[in-house]
Amino acid sequence: MADKKLFRWLLLLIILPITIAIFGGDRFRYPCQDPKNWDKEICQKPLCDVTRTCPEHVFKGQRDPRLGPPSEPNNAPIQPTQQTLQCPTPTQGAKCGK
Repeated sequence: MADKKLFRWLLLLIILPITIAIFGGDRFRYPCQDPKNWDKEICQKPLCDVTRTCPEHVFKGQRDPRLGPPSEPNNAPIQPTQQTLQCPTPTQGAKCGK
């Protein structure tokens, strides 16, 4: 009896991910996340501005994918600058930079 129950669970754990992978498809939370809808009326202002689902709202904080890849890489290393702190001599309190 336990073997049948174990076999059913094993079969479920194998078939469920395969089913989700086959029938899952591409899903978007908002219609304006789908690049196919960017030219449609639903993703054009002022209609999408009311619901805050315009592409510029949906991709907030990220590069707008409509612009394509960046033309120049922004991952160039930043050169640290050597600066010495010039603190005025305090008359009271902690000493700065000493």
